[in-house]
Amino acid sequence: MPHAAVSGRSDVFHAIAHPARRRLLDRLGKSECTATSLAKPFRMTRPGVANHLRILRQAGLVKVRREGRERHYQLVPNRLKTVHDWVTPYQRFWTDSLTRLGDYLDRTP
Repeated sequence: MPHAAVSGRSDVFHAIAHPARRRLLDRLGKSECTATSLAKPFRMTRPGVANHLRILRQAGLVKVRREGRERHYQLVPNRLKTVHDWVTPYQRFWTDSLTRLGDYLDRTP
């Protein structure tokens, strides 16, 4: 079944679904990086990393700036607000579960 088109930009949830893309975002959260430096820690080809970066750019999660022959990538953190807004209502489940676990551990010798 074909995917429905997403208005204007790729879906942020699709973009963060792949572990390699999440690792790229983690790295970019620390500082702006060139495509070459981003590719180094990955066990994939440069075109593979470039494909992941393209998906992140289409979702608006990263922006790119050219400086000579190099491309510098930078995180656009406000696009992750969509994920934050979606996950926030579920936070109470984690908080409740951790509180119950803490209570149980306090009662257990």
